[in-house]
Amino acid sequence: METFTLYSFALRNLKRKPLRTVVLIASIGLLVSALVFVLSFVRRVDSVIRVTSDRLGADIIIVPAGARGAAEDVLLENKAKSFYMNRAVMEKLRKIPGVGDLTTQTYLVSITGQCCDVPDTVVVAFNQETDFIINPWLSKALGRQLKKGEALVGSESSLNISLGLTEVDSHLFGNLFKMVGVLEKTGTGLDTAIFIDESNIDDILRKGKSSLKQEEISIIFAKVKKGLDPDKVAGDIEDSIIEVDTVSRKDVGRNILATLKDLNRIFFVTVALASILSIFLVWAVFSAIANERAWEIGIMRAIGAQESHISRLFLVEVLVIGITGSIIGIVCGTAIAVSLTKGFILLKKVSTDLGLVERSVIALMSLAAGTGICVIGALSPVRRLKKMEPLLAIRKE
Repeated sequence: METFTLYSFALRNLKRKPLRTVVLIASIGLLVSALVFVLSFVRRVDSVIRVTSDRLGADIIIVPAGARGAAEDVLLENKAKSFYMNRAVMEKLRKIPGVGDLTTQTYLVSITGQCCDVPDTVVVAFNQETDFIINPWLSKALGRQLKKGEALVGSESSLNISLGLTEVDSHLFGNLFKMVGVLEKTGTGLDTAIFIDESNIDDILRKGKSSLKQEEISIIFAKVKKGLDPDKVAGDIEDSIIEVDTVSRKDVGRNILATLKDLNRIFFVTVALASILSIFLVWAVFSAIANERAWEIGIMRAIGAQESHISRLFLVEVLVIGITGSIIGIVCGTAIAVSLTKGFILLKKVSTDLGLVERSVIALMSLAAGTGICVIGALSPVRRLKKMEPLLAIRKE
């Protein structure tokens, strides 16, 4: 004989109308899938920009006037772009109060068939003596400084040139370079770059296969002296040196974050409307269930069932639908978020993925949301049903 429990009784009730139950579970699953995807998308783009700004290691980034967008394209979005200013800017910067350590990078865009035997990418020439951006990863990847004629490859670029554990020779701007290692993933746009010491620039200029001119650099990274406001120092730099623009660390990716906020509003308004629709759907379904089972509930009340028993019975049904639909939605939403990474241009440019903890938090939030929507939608019909007088319910039948 089957043991009677609220759970078994609730399941039996749900099986009475299997199509209706499946439709309700599917609607909750679709809502939760959308919520998981939205939260994953927003969190991923937001976190990569903030992590990138932290990992750059500089308080202020100095670029040629009008090149803010191009610099962010390289640092954040993995785009191959070049822009230059005269190295003499370094001397002007050193005279500005509050400016501390400085280091430079020069970006050279490789083009397959014209200068290089690697796909379109950025070649970064940096000063190993003053650098505080690449050196922390360089020491882990190689354990020593790069020699002339050697190159280090970003974690993403290593896949493009088939660089594994063995060294590979490649031509860059008419010069043969030995690819001696892979840079640890930095979470920045520089993961797609190839790194060389700036001592190689003279050889590149002699070959004449780059638009770079003598004494030109692309970007300057600056640290601010302890206790000073980076925004104030950045403002002083722009006031003193008209040929440059500055970006403070907290403003890195500001335009992308502004666009992301607009996307957030669109996403969450859409999810909110879908949630309201789901609440009305649950309300309509459980109102129908309440009408269908009024006689049954009247009998239960007549033989001694209390209001709490009725509430618990329907709560189990609601939780079964909500939790089942939410779990299905979490699985589908996570699969969509992962699989569509290569389909969306914005997500393609994001070089980091969400960790297990972040995905778990999103899953728990979505589970709570999906189940909560079910409970909210069922509250009114269940409350009306449990308050119904037993004799009145039986007489209506």
